[in-house]
Amino acid sequence: MALAARILGDRGEAEDIAQLAWLRLHKNDGVIDNLPAWLTTVTVRLCLDRLKANTPLPTEPDERPDVSTGPADEAVLADSVAGALHVVMDRLSPKERIAFVLHESFGFEFHRIAQLLETTPAAARKLASRARAKVGPAAEEDELADWEVVDAFLLAARTGTFERLTELLAPDVVVVGDTAAVEIGTPSRIEGRAPVATFFNGAAASALPVFVAHRPGAAWFDKGTARVAFDFTVEHGRVTRIEFRADPVLLSEQLRRRRGNHSR
Repeated sequence: MALAARILGDRGEAEDIAQLAWLRLHKNDGVIDNLPAWLTTVTVRLCLDRLKANTPLPTEPDERPDVSTGPADEAVLADSVAGALHVVMDRLSPKERIAFVLHESFGFEFHRIAQLLETTPAAARKLASRARAKVGPAAEEDELADWEVVDAFLLAARTGTFERLTELLAPDVVVVGDTAAVEIGTPSRIEGRAPVATFFNGAAASALPVFVAHRPGAAWFDKGTARVAFDFTVEHGRVTRIEFRADPVLLSEQLRRRRGNHSR
């Protein structure tokens, strides 16, 4: 629902798309290896068809590659990390709108967007760039902002999306715990992308977005009380360090933030 609503800008039409996606699932007799990814692919392509049919949008060049690509291979759940994409979307072509929403609001990598739009990663990047130029000032880089990386990481951890976790981690990422955190059971140190992704895969269910020393981070809450803060260091769109911090003074200063909010 959230994915369709962001793309179409209309909750009523989003409900129709969601219903159509579930009907297609009901009628499908084949084996689906990754159900969330299958539904994401179907939803995006139904939205694309709806945009092309109902919206008098600008003509766009045919950027389809010579060979077809497969569907997206990971789930992007409806509870997105970006909650503020209310822009003038009617200036965008259907593919520009989808590329922009998926990358800017849902944190899709360009090769994922390319699979969904059946185009090339370079063409998907160009679509998103053109969309940014139409709806506002272009960003200097296509990489995610720090708060987007943190929230995307938490979502991937919570939903057990291992591949997405590894994409968000730097190869030499390290996880460390301060003395207070280690005393209550956090690891003292984990090194490397695969071990860190394995540790967080399927975890972080009780982690909520907070500010840690004015930076976007997260905290593990127990019965409404912050017990451990997750202090993220993000460089060039990848997590390079996560520090578990359980100092009582630090925890008392935690300020909750809404997903998609990067200013304190």
